[in-house]
Amino acid sequence: MNMPSDSDFGNVRPEKIAALREKILFLKIDISNVQEKFIKGGGHGGQKINKTNNAVELFYPPLNLRIKCQKERSRAINRFMALRELIEEIEIRISPNTSERLKEIEKIRKRKARHNSRMRDKN
Repeated sequence: MNMPSDSDFGNVRPEKIAALREKILFLKIDISNVQEKFIKGGGHGGQKINKTNNAVELFYPPLNLRIKCQKERSRAINRFMALRELIEEIEIRISPNTSERLKEIEKIRKRKARHNSRMRDKN
């Protein structure tokens, strides 16, 4: 996979594409290592889902990461979402200090712990 252009992602806003490119450059990810495959989706959606290859599967061999995305009917949007998810997973593994997703997970974990301790104090 080469560095994707704006037209590769269909109706995705240019700001989101630019932010993804910036994160790829910041993490120094070699995008040519990403293997991309379009596969038939499954689940709800009927004939449209069952007949078209609009689900995207990305594989990143250096970290043995595999991401599959079929959230939308559009292949271009699924492609963008899968790449964004893959980049987030790579960031969690190689640079956990900069990961926004890890910070959000930690924030939720602390909130739940605080809630549980308050419940224990009430009893």
